[in-house]
Amino acid sequence: MDSSDAVREGLIPLLPRLRRLARALAGQVADADDLVQIVLERALARATQWRPDSPLDKWVFAIARNAWRDELRARGRTAKLFASEEAGETVADPTGTQPAQQLELAAALATLSPDQREVVALVLVEGLSYDEAAALLEVPVGTVTSRLARARTALQALLGNDA
Repeated sequence: MDSSDAVREGLIPLLPRLRRLARALAGQVADADDLVQIVLERALARATQWRPDSPLDKWVFAIARNAWRDELRARGRTAKLFASEEAGETVADPTGTQPAQQLELAAALATLSPDQREVVALVLVEGLSYDEAAALLEVPVGTVTSRLARARTALQALLGNDA
């Protein structure tokens, strides 16, 4: 099996993780879906660049990170939060506290800097180690640690002690 086939087959089980990462980076469902599509296109087009001896998820996440930064530069704007249509369906439901908490968390994440949001997405959402996140972001481990600490402090200030 050549690397193109391996990438094609390896992308399928990575889709849920890629979608989570894209949503954490983009903040908006539509932007996240666009990002996932861009990442899949780039990964398939550049499949021969993937080294089979390296983890496919790290390679795909690096493509996602770079694609999102490209998108931000092209748009010349910062991410803004808009409630998704699905979230609006349960906002008035007094028993539906989960969607309200998700909206509050999404709003808090949107206030973080892109660098802090990346670290939160990679370490807290995707479960990468600090070393793995540092390698992916091409920064020292101390930078990952400080960005994550600042992000946690900001999230706790916005969400309270339940953060």
